[in-house]
Amino acid sequence: MYEIKTDELPIKAVLACADTGEFNAEVSIAELAELAETANVEVVGEIIQKKTSYDPATCMGAGRLEELKLQLDALNAELVIFDHELTGVQVRNIEDILNVRVIDRTTLILDIFAQRARTKEGKIQVELAQQKYRLPRLIGMGTALSRLGGGIGTRGPGETKLETDKRHIRRRITYLEAELEELKKHRNFSRSRRKKDGILCAAIVGYTNVGKSTLMNALTDAGVLAENKLFATLDITSRSIELPDGRSIMLIDTVGLIRRLPHNLVEAFKSTLEEAASADIILHVQDLSSHEREQQAEVTTKLLSELGCGGIPVINVLNKSDKALNLDTVFEDSKTVIISSQKQIGFDQLLKCIMNNLPETAKRMKLLIPYENTAFINRIRSEGKIFSEEYKETGTFVDALIDIKLIKDADKYLLNS
Repeated sequence: MYEIKTDELPIKAVLACADTGEFNAEVSIAELAELAETANVEVVGEIIQKKTSYDPATCMGAGRLEELKLQLDALNAELVIFDHELTGVQVRNIEDILNVRVIDRTTLILDIFAQRARTKEGKIQVELAQQKYRLPRLIGMGTALSRLGGGIGTRGPGETKLETDKRHIRRRITYLEAELEELKKHRNFSRSRRKKDGILCAAIVGYTNVGKSTLMNALTDAGVLAENKLFATLDITSRSIELPDGRSIMLIDTVGLIRRLPHNLVEAFKSTLEEAASADIILHVQDLSSHEREQQAEVTTKLLSELGCGGIPVINVLNKSDKALNLDTVFEDSKTVIISSQKQIGFDQLLKCIMNNLPETAKRMKLLIPYENTAFINRIRSEGKIFSEEYKETGTFVDALIDIKLIKDADKYLLNS
């Protein structure tokens, strides 16, 4: 498998976009530049052409492509990245004109995911998305696929080279889907087990690079890769923390989201993102220092809705307060907390907010249980958690987290102080 070494010089690339008004081209191409940097690509130029519609043969007009060719020669660039999906025919035609490699936004994102995947499930999900994306483009791309495995946008965690035979790719897709289904069954079993054992779960979701992994590390010392790059972490990590009321909750880090996330990628990673749909609470992390915070939050909210997360309590975790310029325009409330994961500011308030928004599953109580009812202490121990117990003259004093099933029985032993 082709790997980009850290000491390897980055590939020089020019970004290209045909602006039809479908999306904000300036904002999107700036994000594309971040994606390129994440994939070890040096962006040396960009070109945007306003058009009423995409050219079916070359996406951009012939005159603007000639201008792009001159720019490539002058900048000594060897790659062009288009900020939208290209057909196989378009890729072939543009490459014939420019005489350099051409990839699109989706191919770049898939390449980054291929770099970041570490677990078996992550690798299968990436390759499945790659195969599904390439299948309809085989005819148009001609010899382009013979270079797979040799550069940005061509790496894969599966086979080093992709066969151009459609039947082979379809067989591979079928195999990968079966493998993913088996892993999904295992994940569903783990989820069911957590529910049965009464384990509370909080899914950390949000746009890519808003600080989800940094938050996870700060709260739990999970050791998750936390870089200032898009999609720095891809695979799920889960760790347990304790809330102020004594309850434990499992934090689950999920893959970062992005504008116009390729459909195949959303489909492939649904089993990962479904962790949010089965969570007891969702922590929607947002970057307070980003001018695009509200738009990024909309992207996340929309996808959560598509995954069927309606009805699950959501806490807005406004992160990077240490870098925010407009801190006086945002306010905390019962479902909004301002924090800095980097500086570990606001964590006490965050934990209280999680605690207050979770459904009541247990309650911390101080009880005095008569010695003739000592068996009830064993029930508390098996169903909940005992923080301390002390033998008194009339019974056992217990400071404990009482499971909701036992609260009614525990009320008669409740101490007022």
